[in-house]
Amino acid sequence: MKLEDQVAIVTGAGRNIGEAIAKLFAEEGAKVAVVDMDEGRGAGVAEAIRSAGGEAISLVADVSVSADVQAMVAKVVEAFGGVDILVNNVAITDKSGILDISEEEWRKVLDVTLTGPFLVTQAVARRMVEQGRGGKIVNVGSTSGYAGRPRAIAYQAAKGGLANVTKSMAVQLAPHKIRVNQFSPNMTGSPVGQEVFDPNRKVMNLAGRVGQPIDQARVALFLASDDSDFIVGENIFVDGGTMATASFA
Repeated sequence: MKLEDQVAIVTGAGRNIGEAIAKLFAEEGAKVAVVDMDEGRGAGVAEAIRSAGGEAISLVADVSVSADVQAMVAKVVEAFGGVDILVNNVAITDKSGILDISEEEWRKVLDVTLTGPFLVTQAVARRMVEQGRGGKIVNVGSTSGYAGRPRAIAYQAAKGGLANVTKSMAVQLAPHKIRVNQFSPNMTGSPVGQEVFDPNRKVMNLAGRVGQPIDQARVALFLASDDSDFIVGENIFVDGGTMATASFA
C-alpha cells in the first residue's frame, strides 16, 4: 500500500472530492482525519472508512479560525501520534461579480478558501518540522485560479492566490523535507457548495465528460505518495483537457 501507517488530514472531506480522497487514502493504508464543518457528513465518511477496515476519525473545524485549526491538529496528533500528509481541500465559492459582491461575501470566501489553507498548513508544517521525518502537503486548486469567469470573483482571487502560495510553501518547506504541490480540478462531481451531482452537466473539455471525484483522488494519492518524490512546487491540471482549450468559464 502506498500510504501504509501514515497519518493524513483531509479538509472538506465530508463530500465530493474530499470524501473520495479520504476513502482512497484509507484504502492505501493511511490513518485519516476527516475534517468537515458538517459533523454528520464527516462522521459518515469516517464510519464508512472504518466499516471497510480502515482507520479514521472525524473532526469539526472551521479552517478560517486559528483556534479551531490548532485544536484540530492537536486532536489528530493525540489520536494518531503525528501527521504525515495534509490535503487542503475545503473551499467555498461566490456567484457574484465585481459590481454586486458584498465585502462580507468577499472576505468570507477568501477566509475559507485562501486563509484556511495557510492556517492549516502552518499548523501542520510546524508539527512536521518537530517530528523531523518530513511530509507531504497537497493543495486543491482550481482552473478558476488561472482565468476570469463571469459568475465569480472572490473564488477566482482565492484560487489564484493559492496557486502562488503553494509555490512559496514549497520553497520554504523543502529544507525540512516537506513536499508541497497542488492539483487543479474543473467541473468535478457536484459544484462547490452544492449537493446535487448532474452527470449531464455541460462541460467544455477534451475528455467529453464531467469529472468524477475519484479522478481527483487518484492524483491526490500520487502527490501524497513516494511516486511523486521528485515533484515539488508544481500544479497538475486534472481537468479533462479544459486548460488546453480557450474557453472554460
